[in-house]
Amino acid sequence: MNTRLSRAALLLSSACFAFPAMAETADDAGGADASEGSQIIVTGQVLYSDRVNSVKTPTPVIDVPQSLSIVTSEQITQQGFDSIDDIVLYTPGVTSSQGEGHRDAVVFRGVRSTADFYVDGVRDDVQYYRGLYNLEQVEILRGPNALLFGRGGTGGIINRVTKKGVIGEQFVGYQGSIDTFGAFSGQVDVNLATGENSALRINAAYEDLNNHRDFFDGERIGFNPTFRAQISPSTVIDLSYEYINHERFIDRGIPSDENGNPVRALQDVTFGDPDNNFTTLEAHVLRASVQHDFSENLKGNFTASYGDYDKVYSNFFPVGFDSAANVVTLDGYIDTTQRENFILSGNLIGEFDTGSVGHTVIVGGEYIDTKNDNDRFNSFFDTADADGRRTDQENFLAVRPIALRGNVGTIADGRTTTNSFATSLNDDTEADVEVFSLYIQDEIELTSWLNVVLGARFDSFEITVDNVETFIDTGVRDIRSRKDEEISPRLGVIIKPQDNISIYGSFSESFQPRSGEQFADINPPDDALAPNTFQNLELGLKWDFDTNFSLTAAIFEVEQTSPQVADNDPGTLDVIETRVQGFEAQLRGQVTDWWFVSAGYSYLDGEQANGTLRPRELPENAFSVWNNFQPTDRFGLGLGLTYQDDSFADNGNTVTLPSYARVDLAAYYDVSDRMRVQVNIENLFDEDYFPNAHTADNITVGAPLNARFTISGRF
Repeated sequence: MNTRLSRAALLLSSACFAFPAMAETADDAGGADASEGSQIIVTGQVLYSDRVNSVKTPTPVIDVPQSLSIVTSEQITQQGFDSIDDIVLYTPGVTSSQGEGHRDAVVFRGVRSTADFYVDGVRDDVQYYRGLYNLEQVEILRGPNALLFGRGGTGGIINRVTKKGVIGEQFVGYQGSIDTFGAFSGQVDVNLATGENSALRINAAYEDLNNHRDFFDGERIGFNPTFRAQISPSTVIDLSYEYINHERFIDRGIPSDENGNPVRALQDVTFGDPDNNFTTLEAHVLRASVQHDFSENLKGNFTASYGDYDKVYSNFFPVGFDSAANVVTLDGYIDTTQRENFILSGNLIGEFDTGSVGHTVIVGGEYIDTKNDNDRFNSFFDTADADGRRTDQENFLAVRPIALRGNVGTIADGRTTTNSFATSLNDDTEADVEVFSLYIQDEIELTSWLNVVLGARFDSFEITVDNVETFIDTGVRDIRSRKDEEISPRLGVIIKPQDNISIYGSFSESFQPRSGEQFADINPPDDALAPNTFQNLELGLKWDFDTNFSLTAAIFEVEQTSPQVADNDPGTLDVIETRVQGFEAQLRGQVTDWWFVSAGYSYLDGEQANGTLRPRELPENAFSVWNNFQPTDRFGLGLGLTYQDDSFADNGNTVTLPSYARVDLAAYYDVSDRMRVQVNIENLFDEDYFPNAHTADNITVGAPLNARFTISGRF
């Protein structure tokens, strides 16, 4: 047995005797809305089969051989979440990255991603901050699994399940909030019965953004009407349109010092131009799905989705700091993206027996057509350096505020400089991506105590990139293409000594084409290199103490394999490996009828190619706990704690993000059955902390003590 497999086998076998665990049970998403004063009670263990969800089959969570977490709309409201980052903070095995101030960016078990996001099981890979206003729940699956998700999903995925029309009901939900930074928001959720078998539901939100950082402002608008019709007892259709309009200031944080630490003395300084650090997104997304029961044991669903996205982000950011001179070096660029995604997907799910053996089989396919147009212009300052050259970087005194407004500023030596975002073209590419996928999976019940999950997926990924920049420079077309065809297997074994306990082991794979998550280019040598591959070995126990309380844990190893051209011989390849091993656990449910708890812990240990460096943003230990206390029918309290060990801000391991602990508090009171008042306090003890980074000199400054006041209800 080779070294990797020996180590993995030892890892898995040792877990059998060390850790009681299980996958999380789902909250009752069909229960009362949080605005009605309901407690969060874990009551179900099946991922609902009447809605699109990330595991695609109506499998009890306890029988899913993979670590996952489910966050309901009730939890989102109660804990005051308003971003994916907030949710991730309370999820074991997952951390957030800065995302350059203009996008969600998540680190799943040490694997960074900006594109492994889904809506109702449909890929949502454009870079932006996703709203939570129209969600029933958020599903976070950890570990590579291309069988269900295709390319990507390299460390895990986040799937947002949206609200659908509720047939036979009429209601209006509302929520309004304001915080101590001056930000405010409003949401409405209207459901109208349009007939005996149909309903129209409209979710809409407006947010005026503000926070603790200079210049920060912005707004988010979301509008999502949906229509549901049950056209027969066995057929349901859902139609949806979403309009997204976002604008915000981009803040890429503060630099590090010569000792590899965030420059705390500069944590109140915002390094940017208030007129030219911004991002905008306008998107129109159409979705349609049909779910049909052919028989009691055979069901199918089909989904079509079209999205049109227009995004711009422009920014200046620090790339170096001289503490002796108190001088910061700023770089910058403006980037535009136009993308159209057209996605068709369908599944057939059958349940049948062959003798005494039960089967739940899913057979599915997916077609994706993406057109992506991207260009970037670097900053270009008109002041010359010592050699008389104009460059894309300039030095400014590190004072509050930085002397840069409207592309005009005063540099450290006192000269006036003017920047142009129309002079230095960095790249201009037009990419066409076509993906065709087929997959099959069988969940096999061999006996009452032994289940096996076996499946594979075939993906054909073809990309053609037109490097327009080359044509502009030379008049010659530079068109490159590459086609990758991959088969991704999945294997799981579930042992059930009791109905409420599962011991599982699983193996899964995923891959990432060399064009990356955002199809930037396939310039040499990437056009000749095979995809990066990711493998996950995982073992866990799932234990439902009762219908309202569960303990979950998993031990795992994720290995990334990346072919690279050898430095000493361009005609050969080196295979670079990055490995992350770890353990994660979550305790969740009603301790008593008045106390709900959700606690998570993760231990992550990783090494990069040469074994001496640790992957960035990989805290060794992370812990979170949220308690909800309900002393009376109308009054409730929430208390949360999150902790992360120190980690590195860069792959070179030269800059450290310090460890931190943050305490959050919530209190709510139900004025009536139709109105709740609530306050959420973040960072109760006003801790200085730096939660994440993008580079060694782009370090996020955590928010100080702040409070949000909310009125919500439903009638």
